[in-house]
Amino acid sequence: MSVSTIAEPKHKKETVAQKISNYRWTICALLFFTVTINYLDRQVLSWIWKDHLVPEFHWTDSDYGSITGLFSIFYAAAMLFAGRFVDWMDTKKGFLWAIGVWSLGACIHAFCGIATSGMLTGNWFVGFEGAKNSIATVGDTALVLSTSVSLFIFARFVLAVGEAGNFPAAIKATAEYFPKKDRALATSIFNAGATVGALAAPVTIPFIAEAWGWEMAFIVIGGLGFIWMGFWIFMYQKPHVHPKVNKAELEYIQQDIVMHNQVSEPAIAAEKKMSFGECFGYRQTWAFAFGKFMTDGVWWFFLFWTPAYLKDIYKMDSTQSSLPIFVLYAITLLSIIGGWLPTYFVDKKKMNPYEGRMKAMLIFAFFPLLALLAQPLGYISYWVPVIIIGIAGAAHQSWSANIFSTVGDMFPKTAIATVTGIGGMAGGIGSFLINKGSGILFTHAGETQMRFAGFVGKEAGYFIIFSICAVAYLIGWVVMKSLVPKMKIIQPK
Repeated sequence: MSVSTIAEPKHKKETVAQKISNYRWTICALLFFTVTINYLDRQVLSWIWKDHLVPEFHWTDSDYGSITGLFSIFYAAAMLFAGRFVDWMDTKKGFLWAIGVWSLGACIHAFCGIATSGMLTGNWFVGFEGAKNSIATVGDTALVLSTSVSLFIFARFVLAVGEAGNFPAAIKATAEYFPKKDRALATSIFNAGATVGALAAPVTIPFIAEAWGWEMAFIVIGGLGFIWMGFWIFMYQKPHVHPKVNKAELEYIQQDIVMHNQVSEPAIAAEKKMSFGECFGYRQTWAFAFGKFMTDGVWWFFLFWTPAYLKDIYKMDSTQSSLPIFVLYAITLLSIIGGWLPTYFVDKKKMNPYEGRMKAMLIFAFFPLLALLAQPLGYISYWVPVIIIGIAGAAHQSWSANIFSTVGDMFPKTAIATVTGIGGMAGGIGSFLINKGSGILFTHAGETQMRFAGFVGKEAGYFIIFSICAVAYLIGWVVMKSLVPKMKIIQPK
């Protein structure tokens, strides 16, 4: 699309006079809600396993670490192909497939108890309560444990395959509806859905599980995705054909096609497709992937293990820990600043988008260092680690919004979902290592009363993991900056 020129004064006057529509923010709101649902679905297990599944299935920390770790591996493998799938199916259909599959996977968890009962006793048609009673009659607890863990791993596999499509599709939709200078802000807003999902989890999931059983927590939360699909079907179209996007808004959205900060991006580059292998040939891809590998696991560790941390160290059950974790994730809402800061650097300091984004990410990389103090100061009150984890979480979400936007800064729209998927795969591998490693470490530390840096038992284990989380962002930033020191737009060959 071309902008108006001096040779067309009348047309330009009409364009300037036309009030710009703001439908792009409606799309941003839709993305916000899908991220909220995404994070609610993946959190149900972390909120119920200690209080409900351990007594029923006899799980240990290591078993839970295996389930969450394998979820990360499934997610990582699926991300490698989910991005390509979204680029192939395009945004609308790709998103529908993704949320449909993960909502189904979320609901499947509810039936793992019945399946365990059926496989071990032959009682398949017993209902949720009947399954509990049937499982209780099985004398071999090791068999109950292994069977239930295997079934939950399958459910997590389906959930992971679907959820892998969420961020590639969301980042692609953002690139379609926002110019480069606004993408980090839009990403930080919809990515705040992760925080809202984390906020909603402690005030919904434990109480649903207590009132109606842990199975209904999976079904109720999982069903939200099917509702969202209806809104997406009727509300999403490409901006250039959407009746609610007027000419002025379309020109604003497509401003990068002409020129942005002296960095030219020919329209033809946005139309050429990049092969899967070609995406791996650029340092920009590897920089993004390494940044995700180093930092995604930090967020997932906090997401999956914080309820267990408060139970292990401060002896809180899921309902007692709901308030501190609500406060923790309320703090992470500060991450919206993460979207505003690079826009400030671009507009006020006249930096190009990548330069402004990397400067912002360096600032955010220092805040997680506070996690080094979470365990040493935890003796004062459980609120100390809660607040520190909240600040680290806000820094992560700010970092995340910007690292996602680096892909849109330098790759054409046809490759954004693919490259996002590659980075997501790397992040999933990092998440597997920290979740599986944490489970093994905590079980070992508890059984042997391991000593480290003055801490004993599981406290020592948590101190080690908190320390890893603290330095991950600075390491990630240094390597990213070394690989891609300056902004360079990729044009398919």
